[in-house]
Amino acid sequence: MKKKLISILLTSVMTVGLLSACGSAHTDDNTKNSKTNTAETVSDISRTDSDSAPVSVTLNEVAHSIFYAPMYAAIENGYFDEEGIDLTLVTGFGADKTMTAVISGEADIGFMGSESSIYTYNEGANDYVINFAQLTQRAGNFLVAREEMKDFKWTDLKGKDVLGGRKGGMPEMVFEYILKQNGIDPRTDLNINQGIDFGSFSEGSGDFTVEFEPSATALESEGKGHVVASLGTDSGYVPYTAYSAKKSYLDKNPDVIQSFTNALQKGMDFVQNHTPEEIAAVIAPQFPETDLNTITTIVTRYYDQKTWKEDLIFEKDSFELLQDILESAGELDSRTPYESLVTTDFAKEALKK
Repeated sequence: MKKKLISILLTSVMTVGLLSACGSAHTDDNTKNSKTNTAETVSDISRTDSDSAPVSVTLNEVAHSIFYAPMYAAIENGYFDEEGIDLTLVTGFGADKTMTAVISGEADIGFMGSESSIYTYNEGANDYVINFAQLTQRAGNFLVAREEMKDFKWTDLKGKDVLGGRKGGMPEMVFEYILKQNGIDPRTDLNINQGIDFGSFSEGSGDFTVEFEPSATALESEGKGHVVASLGTDSGYVPYTAYSAKKSYLDKNPDVIQSFTNALQKGMDFVQNHTPEEIAAVIAPQFPETDLNTITTIVTRYYDQKTWKEDLIFEKDSFELLQDILESAGELDSRTPYESLVTTDFAKEALKK
């Protein structure tokens, strides 16, 4: 998987113009390319005027998902504007494309799984990307069964057919990590189908399926499945998504990165201090094709499992757990020093504001 990622990066940097089309679609869970605007805010924080012109920052997100609610709360509540950031949000549709946009300079900041930064660093990139803020601390996937199973145990998967994720992808690696932690061999104790479309579960394929939102909630709403376990809960505190930028950008623009991080921290504070209903109402404009009740259900599910950190500090223990998962999946040849790919300076400073 990592060799494929690097190959894509090297070829795509030469054709960065093609990536501009990536953000044209805008759907409920994984597409949006928009110039962010200040929306009506329910925040108690007063807007502060600045004499200086706002700084333009392009952020490429790996997907557009309710999973990233604190970031959208920061956008909709005008926190980036307050910090003097004129934010352009682009959806990359995959970590490889998001990383390509950052490496090529098309995007200033990338928002994706931190495993991508490890792969590029280990391949010898000179101007590698450094993670400076962590948003989610749990995986965002759920195990869905055909029938309700109130006393579900992971060993119930033995001998079953499960619709899994792409080999080398973070959802599949986390899933297999959990299986191994529960004494289950992913190769021999069950059949993980990685070559079938997730939508096939609703048509009768598989006994279980690993689903991201809003698919998990949709299956329940349609009476075609029941969420029986959370990969986020059972895998531990995994740094599933983080913000990163090239080392050169961090060195040249520390004030911009600090302002960006300050805005994100305000978004984190908002979700920690408001109910799922209030959070859903604020981020709803980001998902115009999804009804408010569905958004609320999904936010509640993530809220209850403590998906979002209280701060943006990327802890060393989480980074090492990530590398444990990559090693377990056979995707990591050598471990990377935490100090090389993570800086916590900006996140710690944001907590003082």
